[in-house]
Amino acid sequence: MPALAADAWEQAEPALFAAALIQSRRTVLPKRLLEPGPDARQLAQILEAAAAAPDHGELVPWRFIILPAQARPALAQAFEAALIERDATATAQQRQQAREKAFRAPLLMLAVVRLGGDEGNVPATERFVSAGCAIQNMLLMATAQGFGSALTSGKALQSPPLRALFGLAAHE
Repeated sequence: MPALAADAWEQAEPALFAAALIQSRRTVLPKRLLEPGPDARQLAQILEAAAAAPDHGELVPWRFIILPAQARPALAQAFEAALIERDATATAQQRQQAREKAFRAPLLMLAVVRLGGDEGNVPATERFVSAGCAIQNMLLMATAQGFGSALTSGKALQSPPLRALFGLAAHE
């Protein structure tokens, strides 16, 4: 799929631009993402895109944790610990592969959804949908900026080692 021209907004009707942007977004696996990642200005735009997501009750039931380079070794250890917790017989190669996940992609960001613990009476399903919309807005902004991106998850994300690393509350 060809990349969008930098001046596509000025040259096309807004609906055509939106259609081209949405239709050009593709998942690029983290192991295929290369430097450079977004700079501070681009990252701010990506996060601002999340803020435009629909949000019933205006709870902003999400937050994003950016993992700087110096946090990657701790993430690698947490990925390995999560694997061992699930499979005590994991081989050295499997453990190494789990650690390597922390070093893929120039930018790693964790999306955290708050499912309760506040005054809001918005159901968890609506909070998930709102967070999903925020994430999609971010992925679209990254695409518009010329970056590849992906949404990934896995068994490790609910593990005690990762929850502790990110300081997640019981309702997150």
